[in-house]
Amino acid sequence: MGVGMTLGAHLAPRARNHIEQADVVFSAMSDPLVELWVQEMNADVRSLQPFYAEGKPRTETYREMVEAMMTEVRAGRRVCGAFYGHPGVFALVPHRAVAQARKEGYDAIMEAAVSAEDCLYADLGIDPGTYGCQHYEASQFMFYQRRIDPSAYLVLWQIGVAGDRTLARFSTGAAFRAVLLELLAPDYPLDHEVIVYEAATLPISEPRMDRMPLSALLSAELRLATTLVVPPARALQRNHAVLERLAKLRDEDIALS
Repeated sequence: MGVGMTLGAHLAPRARNHIEQADVVFSAMSDPLVELWVQEMNADVRSLQPFYAEGKPRTETYREMVEAMMTEVRAGRRVCGAFYGHPGVFALVPHRAVAQARKEGYDAIMEAAVSAEDCLYADLGIDPGTYGCQHYEASQFMFYQRRIDPSAYLVLWQIGVAGDRTLARFSTGAAFRAVLLELLAPDYPLDHEVIVYEAATLPISEPRMDRMPLSALLSAELRLATTLVVPPARALQRNHAVLERLAKLRDEDIALS
């Protein structure tokens, strides 16, 4: 289950019940204060954060996290994994833990929660239905050939580690970002305004919503939790051929009615 992004504001009643009724809770929070808050709801809360280490491949970290949770499940204990945000959004461990538990014959569920994406729409005043939204993990976007629609929003997650192929770093530098800018340059001018975004994790804090030209990304302070939002750079183009076909179908329906 997920606790949402902001401490105390997003926790749903059923999610709280899972924490309170569990024999053991494994938590992965973005802020130490949120970690302490979760510990107040259950006597046995174990942080998953110590599994992370600079230079240690995250694939190994995730494997160890899942195994720690499954060890308690196999021991017959009621286990709850509490993750910040939504447990199924940019969170590999919850998906793997649920899949492994079900594979071994145990009951396992995932509860929906407020994610960073939900906060992004609210904080930036974006309705994804207006122009459309394209979401990619930044490194995946760089590693594979993707088709960009510059008339829609482009959202690149985990921009702070863009281009990292080791899965062992917590940040990459300007040289890696320069490669990303080369990929974006055919569709977005370097002076195009983008938004560097981070959701608020505490009620007393404000979300980060720094607006800057695309070129400024080379020197911007970017973290693992930083998201890059690229607003549309072109107007929507009407598909006249399809519109004409639809108009013809409409006229035919009217004639038959």
